[in-house]
Amino acid sequence: MNQILQMGANTALSSTKGSVTVSYEISSSKDISLTAFLLTDSDKVQGDSGIIFYNQPESSSGVATLIPSEKVNHTHVHKINFDMSKAPEGITKIAITLTEDNSTGFSNVNQLKAEICTDNSIIQFIPPRFTNENGIVVLELYLRNGQTKAKSIWRGFDSGLEGLCKNYGVEVESEVAVSKEPNTTVATPEPKKSQSVLPPINFEKVKGKVNLDKGHTPVIMDKTPEITATVSWKTGTDYDIYALVYTKEGEQIDVAMFGAKGTPPLRSFGNGAVEHMGDVGRSSGSTKTEVIKLRFTDDILAVVPVVYSAQSNGTGSFYRYKVSMSIDNHHGTSVTISANHANHNDKIYSCVPGILHNTPDGVIISPLELYSAPKSENRPKLRMGSSNMVEVVMDKGPRNDYK
Repeated sequence: MNQILQMGANTALSSTKGSVTVSYEISSSKDISLTAFLLTDSDKVQGDSGIIFYNQPESSSGVATLIPSEKVNHTHVHKINFDMSKAPEGITKIAITLTEDNSTGFSNVNQLKAEICTDNSIIQFIPPRFTNENGIVVLELYLRNGQTKAKSIWRGFDSGLEGLCKNYGVEVESEVAVSKEPNTTVATPEPKKSQSVLPPINFEKVKGKVNLDKGHTPVIMDKTPEITATVSWKTGTDYDIYALVYTKEGEQIDVAMFGAKGTPPLRSFGNGAVEHMGDVGRSSGSTKTEVIKLRFTDDILAVVPVVYSAQSNGTGSFYRYKVSMSIDNHHGTSVTISANHANHNDKIYSCVPGILHNTPDGVIISPLELYSAPKSENRPKLRMGSSNMVEVVMDKGPRNDYK
């Protein structure tokens, strides 16, 4: 069943779970992001876990999961999956919002539309015309008398993400995200262009040994003169590790022992600021490791280690070989991210465990655990996203050379 829902109208959904997609015509002058807010009956978030965005893409309860956006022909598509049966106690509503982060507004966004897809129905949401708004509440999913319902909102804000956050009870601090450690602030990286401010996520400054799982809130560790990113796996296959570096100039540098199309091998960048410590090959031992050494400079905004199963390795699952990445500052703190959510698909060749953001007050470590599409040999691509944070887009970089 297909249905069109006009602005202000509501309807019951055929299922508690489904997906919301928002799409629009691609434009180089527009930078649009989707953020979801998990709300109580008073239309307020319960805390930082109530904000779903690219750097916190999944709620711990599973009620909402943000899927990386993609470009299909001439259309940019954002998608978020929902399951209202998993709404945590006190949460009765999900607000789906958009922000235009180049401050050009939504007046010239063409072919904007939203859809909700459930098991046997599609509901379309047609927007009104906008003027100076650079923040929009598109629709709401909510629970009412045991039913999951949807309402077409299309309410605009001239103050963008900041206005949306204030509307839902999120305290926004200019240019700063607040750490749980007393008297410590974590400044987000300065963007090359004007960006919206990151909603305040409580980055816990950690000590000792820490394990992070996909969807967990990022943490921050002390930045020391030398940090290592070590990737380990059970013997039986030969993985290769490389690092993607995103600079303040908006440039991506690939530090890898092997090349890709149009990208030559590069063992070290920035006079050793990011350095690959060598390919272990098919060495003996029950566990094998490769190491990326990091000496963060002010020119580096983020580093993304990538685990790659080369074409010549044959098949090999990240789950089967227990891949994990450990970030160690060698001053008593290490953060480990494991490929716990990998499946047994032997045709998935790239894994991104996490991303490291370089800030004046420490290194923000975000667990991502992203995987390439089956049979894809293309590297990930980095870009500056909304909220002044670097994003990872899988399969959009150059194709790896055969090795």
